[in-house]
Amino acid sequence: MTQAKRMFAVLWLGQFAATAGLTVVVPLLPFYLADLGTPSGDIALWTGISLAAPAVTQMLTGPLWGAVGDRYGRKAMVVRAHAGLAISLVLMAMATTPAAFVAFRLLQGACGGVVSATAAFAGTLATGHRRGRALGGLFGATAAGALLGPLAGGVLAGTWGFGPIFVTVAALLVCSSVAAAWLLIEPEPTPEPTPESDPERESGAGYTATGSQGGASLRPAPLRAAPLREAAGILVGRADTRNVLLAGLAGQAAIYALVVVFAPQVQRITGSMADAAVWVGMLQATTWAASWAGGPWWGRYNDRASAQRGFAIAAACCAIATALQVVVTSVELLIPLRLVQGFCFAAFLQSVLHVASGRVRQRLSGTAFGFSTGVLDLGQVVGPLFGAAIAVTLPPVGAFGVIGVVLGIAALLAVRSAVQQGGHDPTPVAPEPRSAHV
Repeated sequence: MTQAKRMFAVLWLGQFAATAGLTVVVPLLPFYLADLGTPSGDIALWTGISLAAPAVTQMLTGPLWGAVGDRYGRKAMVVRAHAGLAISLVLMAMATTPAAFVAFRLLQGACGGVVSATAAFAGTLATGHRRGRALGGLFGATAAGALLGPLAGGVLAGTWGFGPIFVTVAALLVCSSVAAAWLLIEPEPTPEPTPESDPERESGAGYTATGSQGGASLRPAPLRAAPLREAAGILVGRADTRNVLLAGLAGQAAIYALVVVFAPQVQRITGSMADAAVWVGMLQATTWAASWAGGPWWGRYNDRASAQRGFAIAAACCAIATALQVVVTSVELLIPLRLVQGFCFAAFLQSVLHVASGRVRQRLSGTAFGFSTGVLDLGQVVGPLFGAAIAVTLPPVGAFGVIGVVLGIAALLAVRSAVQQGGHDPTPVAPEPRSAHV
C-alpha cells in the first residue's frame, strides 16, 4: 500500500467512525431527552433544537477552521476535529438537563467539522482529475457510518444505556485522532498552476499586469484580504460557483425537509405506528446503503465530466423520486424510490466541494471547503423548519410536491452553473511565490 493510500484509509476510517458515532445516538435523541427529565410535551421541540444545534455553530466556525488549516496545516485540523467531537460527547454523557445537552451539541458543531477537515486533507492527496474519486470515497464513509450507526445504537441502547454509548464513541474518536496524528503526513505544497495549465482558477485574483507598450507580464500582487474573505469573495463573486452553492443549499434543505414529512407518510400507508416505525428504519437503511454505493460512483463521474452536470442529474432524479413517494399505495413501492433518492443524494455534497476546490488555489482550499460546508449546513438548519411549516399547512401531496419543486430548482441552478462555467473567460493567472503558502 502506498503512503497516499494508507493516509486515505486513515481518513476514511476516521470519517466512518465520526459519522457512525454521531448517528448511533441521533435516532434515540427523544428517548435520551426523556431520560433527562424533559416533559413529554416538549420532547419534540428539544429534539428539533438538538438536531439543528451542531449545524448552527459549524456553519459559523467551519470557514474559520478551514482558514487555520490552510495557514498552519490540514493534518492538525483532522486531529482537532476528532478530538473536539470526543470531548463534546463526553460532556453530553454528563448532561443533566436538556439545555445543557443542547449547549454541548453546540460545542460539538464548533469543535467538530470532520467532513470539511478530512476533505481538505484529502484534496492535497488527490488533486486534479482524481479529486472527485477522493471526495466520493469519503462520502461513502459517511454513508456507511450513517447506515451502521443507527443499527448499532438500537442494539446497544437497550443493554448499555446512553451514557456508556457516548463514552464509548468518544473513546473511538480519541483513537481516530491519535491515528491521524501518528499516520498522516502533511503534504508538501503543490506548485501553483501556470496560466496555460489551469486557466479556470480564480480569475487573476492576487495578480496585476505590469509592463510597457512592448508587452505585459503578471506579477504577484500583495495579499490584502484575509483568507476567509478572499476565498468567500472568489466563490461568491463567480456566478458559476455562486449558483452551485445555492443549488447545494436548496438540495440540502429539501432532503432535511423530507425527513420531517416522510415518517407520517409511511404511517398513513401502513395504517399502524408500530409497522411504520419498522418500515421507516428499513427504508432509512435502504437509503444510506444506496448512498454508500453512490458516493464513489458520483466521484468517478465528477472526474470524467462536469460536477455541476452530475449534481443537476442527481437533483432531478431526487425530485422525481420524492414526488412519487406520496402517490404510492404500498409501502414496498417506496423501496425503489428510496434507492434512487439515496444513490442520487450522494452526489450533492461532494459535487459542491469538487467545484469549490477547483476554483481556488491550494493555499485556500481548506477555507473553501469550510465555507462551502457552512453554506450547506445552513440547509440543514433551514430544512427541518421548512419541512415542519409545509407539513402543518399543506396536505401530503402538496408537501411532497413542494419538496420536489425545491429539488428541481436545485437542478436548474446546477445547470445554470455549468452553462456559466462553460462561458467563463478567465483572466490569466500566474503562479504564486513560495512565500504565499507560508
